[in-house]
Amino acid sequence: MRFLKKYFITGLLIWVPVVITIWVLGLVVNTLESVVPAFLSPQALFGFEIPGFRVALVLAVLLATGMFAANFLGRGILKYSEKVLGRIPLVRSIYQSVKQVSDTLLAPNGQAFRQAVLVQYPRAGCYTVALLTGAPSGEVAEHLQSDYVSVYVPTTPNPTSGFFLIMSRSEVVPLNMSVDSALKYIVSMGVVAPAAGPILNAADASAQVVGAQGVGVQVAVAQVQLSAVDAGSHAASTPTTLSSEGVKAPVTSSRSSD
Repeated sequence: MRFLKKYFITGLLIWVPVVITIWVLGLVVNTLESVVPAFLSPQALFGFEIPGFRVALVLAVLLATGMFAANFLGRGILKYSEKVLGRIPLVRSIYQSVKQVSDTLLAPNGQAFRQAVLVQYPRAGCYTVALLTGAPSGEVAEHLQSDYVSVYVPTTPNPTSGFFLIMSRSEVVPLNMSVDSALKYIVSMGVVAPAAGPILNAADASAQVVGAQGVGVQVAVAQVQLSAVDAGSHAASTPTTLSSEGVKAPVTSSRSSD
């Protein structure tokens, strides 16, 4: 029975990805075809059914719309139509929300998910892979006293749902894996592990997080010449903490010397 079980599992490993791929493609095709109205169907235009005609029609309309919006006249009409939609009470809230999300996720120069990071969630001591989305701004940033970043924690195996967290920058560990590798790692529940990259030190990690937000960081560390005896005694007696820039600094006592 063992060899039958082995062959059965091997067959599953071959057919499951194929079936799921065909199912997803069929779902996409059916969704695109449902957008086309009945009077533009090949049955209404030519009197017989043409497989894939509706999908090709949708793709052609998307391409033509993009080409039209790229010129001066198209941009003007697009701005005017957005102003008109922005004046309709119910349509305005829906359209602006959907447009903001789509511009963030689908724009070629967008930075929806900027970097893969490692955070402690849902409690201290438990780690998960998250995606860096930016930094708090506006009223939220006014209530935060120190340096914070915004991260998105996807759920497994469906990364389209998750949790939005605002965390201290010192609690976020940047990873060298790409966003695509991080999503594969999350969807596969840790089975498809990305290749191990070089470990970042604290200063490089902090620089990469800030660099992901489009802000340049320059970290300068002054080298102090100490004697071997003083250096050894000072290192043994003075604890160190990790500053917000990722550089170890000595902890000084708040008591004044008598």
